[in-house]
Amino acid sequence: MCKIKGVIFDMDNTILRSRIDFEGMKQETFNFLVTRGILPRELELTNHTTSTIIKEATKSTRMTEEVLHDLWEIPKRFEIEGMKGAELEAGVTDTLDELKGRCRLSIVTNNSNQAAETALKDNNILDYFDYIVGRETMGVLKPAPDGYNMILEKYNDISIREWISVGDSWIDGMASSAAGITFISYQGDVEKMNKMGVVPYATITAFSELLLIAR
Repeated sequence: MCKIKGVIFDMDNTILRSRIDFEGMKQETFNFLVTRGILPRELELTNHTTSTIIKEATKSTRMTEEVLHDLWEIPKRFEIEGMKGAELEAGVTDTLDELKGRCRLSIVTNNSNQAAETALKDNNILDYFDYIVGRETMGVLKPAPDGYNMILEKYNDISIREWISVGDSWIDGMASSAAGITFISYQGDVEKMNKMGVVPYATITAFSELLLIAR
């Protein structure tokens, strides 16, 4: 691997120990769409996330701007509640201290920009990041690569081979790989990742291990 000049992080359960009830968010989002006749009740949810459910729903002719607005209020509510008192993963600050100045540091999160920036500011790490891409900023949410592509375009002086991304979920790996960026799994379910077609370049269990890769 060549010298790393840019690192893209997921936020929930990567940078921060999130208390977001992702399963509850997914189920309430799905129920909302079923009751409005937008999605069939028989839809298999096992390999879906809230973002992929919403993407599926936007294909329906019954999806209006008003319904879409109300729909997004569901994950927003779960995010705000789940990020209250969220703490940093162990070793985050020391690792960011080492990386800041020699790497571009960015975040791509399916959370709202407001929830992301508030949580990072509350933990005194917002200023470490050069660019934060939340769901209002990107076109299509992860597992689509839109957020990663935005960062590549913004910092086009850095080649794709000089970037890595770090995340805990298969959607992070899929989005990163689709953008051509090397993906590092942090405390992720690698078996689930492999099942979804994601093969991490490396897996780390401690945040500080990232420094051995981003040299």
